[in-house]
Amino acid sequence: MSAPTSRRRALLGPTVLGLVGSLAIVLAGPQLAGGAVRWWYHPALGGGASDLLYGGMTALVLAWGWLGSQARRRGVSARMVAVVAGAWALPLLLGPPLFSHDLYSYLAQGTIAHLGLSPYRDPPSVLVHLGHPGVLRAVSPFWRGTTAPYGPMFLWLVSLTVGATGSNLVLGAIAVRLIEMGGLGLLVWGVPRLATRLGGSPALAQWLAVANPLVLLGLVAPGHNDLLMAGLTVAGAVVALRGHPLAGIAICALAATVKVPALAATVFVTFAWAGTLRGQDRVGAVMRAGAVTLGVLGLVSLASGLGLGWLSSGVFSTPNRVHLAITPSTALGWSAAALLHDLGLGIGARHLESVLGAVTLGVVAVFALVMLRDLRWQDLPQRLGLVLLAFAVGGPAAWPWYLSWGLVLVAASPMRPRVLAIAGLVSLAGAFVVKPNGILALPLGSAPIVLGVYVAGVGAAGWLWWRGRRRAPGPQPPPLERSPAPELARWKDVIDRAGLKVEN
Repeated sequence: MSAPTSRRRALLGPTVLGLVGSLAIVLAGPQLAGGAVRWWYHPALGGGASDLLYGGMTALVLAWGWLGSQARRRGVSARMVAVVAGAWALPLLLGPPLFSHDLYSYLAQGTIAHLGLSPYRDPPSVLVHLGHPGVLRAVSPFWRGTTAPYGPMFLWLVSLTVGATGSNLVLGAIAVRLIEMGGLGLLVWGVPRLATRLGGSPALAQWLAVANPLVLLGLVAPGHNDLLMAGLTVAGAVVALRGHPLAGIAICALAATVKVPALAATVFVTFAWAGTLRGQDRVGAVMRAGAVTLGVLGLVSLASGLGLGWLSSGVFSTPNRVHLAITPSTALGWSAAALLHDLGLGIGARHLESVLGAVTLGVVAVFALVMLRDLRWQDLPQRLGLVLLAFAVGGPAAWPWYLSWGLVLVAASPMRPRVLAIAGLVSLAGAFVVKPNGILALPLGSAPIVLGVYVAGVGAAGWLWWRGRRRAPGPQPPPLERSPAPELARWKDVIDRAGLKVEN
């Protein structure tokens, strides 16, 4: 049996198991997704729907672990991993939005833009007066009075989709998902190329960044636009590392017109490029990078017809409305407030959370500045990924799919098995903490427990880092002196026999 045939057979088991899991998730989805939209199929599963969903998720997770072991031991290629991930993702494209209803908010905001209004000024609630109450009913009540926090290119694409699909929310949701699958395609193309350049494993990078249950269940199944942003960011990094920094910056700026966090990528690419130059060349590079970034943002804003209203405080203040037990500043604020209440001090949890949130963002900003120091091209993907991960955790709302922002970049870096296992565990935990109807499985009352888990995780990471430094090789001994050439040795022997002294 040839090696390629053997590798393909090795992938048959995880492919089938993961596909069965995806189909089970999609079959149970219409009954558990919640909301006002009735999907194009709606099987009556009774009380078995929940068991079917979580059984499918478990099967998908097991298949992912199996696929990873095959990628490590059997020499499976990155292309093979991508084909398996595509097979798992395909059923999720046709099922209802699970684990979040944000896709319906996208459609509502796209409808507002399609009607000639600004989703940055007019919230979805205006649709009730514009003859689109069905779209409004699909939006979560929590977000009906909130303006859009997304970039103009994404909302422009959604508005075009609404123009083609009309008020059919099922077709609209599937069409928006197809647009966002362009991001998955960019990850499939870009992540292995980054891994090859950085000396990592393209297959393992593809496994962690594309086939990951966090990506499939947190981005593909709910249709989150983070997938498109992440794909464009990775593409920009690849292009920049290939020697085209301005083109890479332009692509990263384009990613920011989907979601604002991608602006960090333009800064990191600029610093990495400027670090290779000196004097006036460095100043010129920074000015050109800034001009390209502003030019892309302005051109997309004008071409979309939405203007520059998206660069307002609303883009940043909207996430502040969410209070999640898994957000570190929220977990610490609520835990501290509960402790102070027991001690007879009545300090509000929201006030503490606000203060701690500002402190956390300050710490993330300092961390970003440290990562920018002496930045080299070789360090760009990993450092940018770590900063995006830090912002996802330290931001005002740490939804688990936000971890994908940095994960897809960090995955391309060479990783020790222990670090790879930690990344896998974090991904799995993130995939299971949100219910299929989009509600976090952990209420605010569980904040002290979540805080304890965070403390234990940071302690474990610190211990692993300390062990790694202890095991790091010390300074190498100086190289041994080279022995004299054979001809020189023979002449030395002749001179010694003649009774002459030779100084070494």
